[in-house]
Amino acid sequence: MAPEETAEAASLLRNFERRFLAARSLRSFPWQPSGDSVTLSESTAIISHGTTGLVTWNAALYLAEWAIENPLAFAHRTVLELGSGAGLTGLVICKMCCPRAYVFSDCHSRVLEQLRGNILLNGLSLEPGATAAAQHPGHNTRDSESPRLMVAQLDWDIVTAPQLAAFQPDIVIAADVLYCPETILSLVGVLHRLSACQKDQRAPDAYIAFTVRNPETCQLFTTELGRAGIPWEKVPQHDQKLFSCEERSEMAILKLML
Repeated sequence: MAPEETAEAASLLRNFERRFLAARSLRSFPWQPSGDSVTLSESTAIISHGTTGLVTWNAALYLAEWAIENPLAFAHRTVLELGSGAGLTGLVICKMCCPRAYVFSDCHSRVLEQLRGNILLNGLSLEPGATAAAQHPGHNTRDSESPRLMVAQLDWDIVTAPQLAAFQPDIVIAADVLYCPETILSLVGVLHRLSACQKDQRAPDAYIAFTVRNPETCQLFTTELGRAGIPWEKVPQHDQKLFSCEERSEMAILKLML
């Protein structure tokens, strides 16, 4: 790892540790509109089992707030989340935004195990498997208000366009996944493959939320999007401030037109 990447990683861990520990008294995340809440089981360590995906990062909170303020972006649509981590954003969207179906995804087996547990912890039910859901996208035996939920193991470097197309996503989201050049290249690669996933002649929109820690990292992401031919625009700052943090770093959400 290059010296500047090492310094950025060290700063990231210090900042997260301060904010994460300051917020540990919250066992659930309440909001006013319905009085509903999300309950999470998380790791107490920033890095555990070789991954940072077992805890909730600030951009996931920021994207969840934006979703609550913009529920129509998700209503009656199939959502594919890349790098779901502990599942906070997806659980908020499932409870507040009425999606038709929601696919949580990650590549780490321990993260996937925790994701399934958090979904069940919140009184939601899982489809038997992503394959079955993809083969019958229009079939839902549950209450019409309950989205179909599934957890999928996705490795961005090897997943194929047909595998992604099987989920039939209308919208793709990700939060706090821009933390090193290698990950950015993998993310843009999977977004490029998703651009070929057309449903009714329309490719899905994507929303990528991130904490602005290093301008060069953000610049690399937008540069690689340009090389892949993926146009983007910055989403305006939202008004919701629902989650407790010691301090707020600069956050951003980019809307990508795949």
